[in-house]
Amino acid sequence: MSNRSSDLWKSQSWKKHQQNLFRLQKRVYKAVRSGDLKKARSLQKLILKSRSAQLLAVRQVSQLNKGKKTAGVDGQLSLNYRQRAELVETLNDHASDWKHNRLREIPIPKKNGKVRMLKIPTLADRAWQCLIKYALEPAHEATFSANSYGFRTGRCAQDVQKRLQLHLKSDCNGITKRVIELDIKKCFDRISHSSIMKRLIAPASIKLGIFRCLKAGINPGFPEQGTPQGGVVSPLLANIALNGIEEIHTSLRYADDMVIILKPKDNAEKIMNKIKNFLAERGMEINEEKTKLTKTTDGFDFLGWKFRVQQNGKFRSIPSAENFAKLRDKVKAIINSSNYGAELKAKKLAPIVRGWRNYHSSCDMSNSRDTLWFISKTAHRKFRKEKKVSRYRATKLCNKAFPKVGYKQNQHVNVKGTKSPYDGDLVYWSNRNSQLYSGATSDALKKQNHSCGHCGLRFKEDQTVHLHHIDGNHDNWKKKNLLAVHQSCHQQIHWSTPKGEDI
Repeated sequence: MSNRSSDLWKSQSWKKHQQNLFRLQKRVYKAVRSGDLKKARSLQKLILKSRSAQLLAVRQVSQLNKGKKTAGVDGQLSLNYRQRAELVETLNDHASDWKHNRLREIPIPKKNGKVRMLKIPTLADRAWQCLIKYALEPAHEATFSANSYGFRTGRCAQDVQKRLQLHLKSDCNGITKRVIELDIKKCFDRISHSSIMKRLIAPASIKLGIFRCLKAGINPGFPEQGTPQGGVVSPLLANIALNGIEEIHTSLRYADDMVIILKPKDNAEKIMNKIKNFLAERGMEINEEKTKLTKTTDGFDFLGWKFRVQQNGKFRSIPSAENFAKLRDKVKAIINSSNYGAELKAKKLAPIVRGWRNYHSSCDMSNSRDTLWFISKTAHRKFRKEKKVSRYRATKLCNKAFPKVGYKQNQHVNVKGTKSPYDGDLVYWSNRNSQLYSGATSDALKKQNHSCGHCGLRFKEDQTVHLHHIDGNHDNWKKKNLLAVHQSCHQQIHWSTPKGEDI
């Protein structure tokens, strides 16, 4: 029976399922943009009933998500092939009348000494939330502000970085401007349930399910507030509640973090009062301790960067001290570990360093701190102390552990206005997505015309690109041996090998 379930799951035409779902989502987006909410709600019901959407939702939470092996209150860590098939049938029968389970609470310490409570749904509830998100997201993407970037498909932190440069560059007299660094007090814990429900574009069955989802994670002290951190749909609900705050004044928002840009004549107090009233309607308030008014020449931290307008009027951004400290701590923990040797240390360091350098590739990375010169020298010294590691070998391992990534200030290209992946412009979005990668991945994408080397579909903005080594040798990085594929396609390729049962 298990082999039959395995074969049925692996034989699914995921390419066809993605096309079916995307076709419906495009229609939802188009209906909301044209103001036909009745048609949009009918299409959302179709998504709930769609077998393609149900299969993709189960696959997303049980195979692709990073938290796929995190248990909810039922203690279930993962799903085998038979359980995945059973969950698809459960979604098919009960998606429109879903009974949400309680949430597993995990305390997460914050840097100020306080504790943030992460609330984890069961795998079944996560699959339902993912299915609901498929229906809700295209509808609200049609209404979201162009100045909102966090937890949205097709948008990233680098868009905010570039927009700040455009607002604060010398041509725009950035040296004369000020910035309000806005912090919302316990945003996810204080969002009013009624404010979310009032703004939802959805049929009654989805609204009822969302209401039950919100009530499953309530704080007894605030029974009418809060969206659980840890749920698949929670970031989308927060964006729905906060949508519109960006229009009060020139500003950029990334989830619940926000910077408001002031010209010399702008009245900061008046703007802040408007924002307070906006938040009060949604059950939230400003965190007075963390919210501050800053001159652009003094500099400010946002999304892991330090932004500052220099005295000569030029805009500059570098990794923030806090962001660098986090990287340094991660690297030191691996280098100083006695659990594994130099080879494994280099292998573990490479993706961390590459990811950090990719994130900051539109910064000025020229100073010795950000080139990681001192850290790499320390690593070289530690590698030399390992048994049977020569100076030459240590140098080679350091080059592997600290891969080079090119950088250029303000090179990032912004997403155009209110464009959304659901507008159907696949050429624009696949080309834009490929620009987020560099090196071997970028070369492979260009060679394949920004399409997956396995299924042939263009890469969507929220899909991770994997590099597949055709000959199975992960030390062979020749261009002809590399194939850019979807994460899910990479799984299918390796399913034919004994070790590739489930990546």
